[in-house]
Amino acid sequence: MRPWTLTEIDQALRASFAADTCSPDDFARAGWHQDNPSWGHCDVTALVVNDLLGGDLVVGEVHHGGEHICYHWWNRLPNGVELDLTREQFVHDEVVSGARVVHRPPGPLPHRWAEYLLLRERLTARLGPLPAPAGSTPEGQGPVPAAGSSPGHLPPTTTTAGRSNTVKSRSGSDG
Repeated sequence: MRPWTLTEIDQALRASFAADTCSPDDFARAGWHQDNPSWGHCDVTALVVNDLLGGDLVVGEVHHGGEHICYHWWNRLPNGVELDLTREQFVHDEVVSGARVVHRPPGPLPHRWAEYLLLRERLTARLGPLPAPAGSTPEGQGPVPAAGSSPGHLPPTTTTAGRSNTVKSRSGSDG
């Protein structure tokens, strides 16, 4: 397996995002559009990045105008650096807060399994062979970690990381 740069991983992910890998909850809320390709992909992206780079999964609550709208997933790498390859999906001054580390228990993904596998397949086509999913058997066929069904569901085991991030709109609007 040839080493990848973070830029190559990021570009391969962006080229792999599509309506058929978007969270059904997010798709129902706002559809999926090529001008915001990471919309609805934070959970499956965080899982795949965890497969590639290890570390922890982190989930936080997303609020807009004081109302809770969904959950957002990203990664904390083994060296402690937090990496969020889908943060730019938020373009309306959403606030992400209440970050918690999520442990990947074994077992199939209850609702996003097909999207996760499809995203991995597309990444394999762009990057070459990927490591087996975290938590799988050596043959890559065993249990795959469950991290909840979508950004709208909380995972079962969390640890409070206690931080809040304001995500400003690219346009600078307050709406």
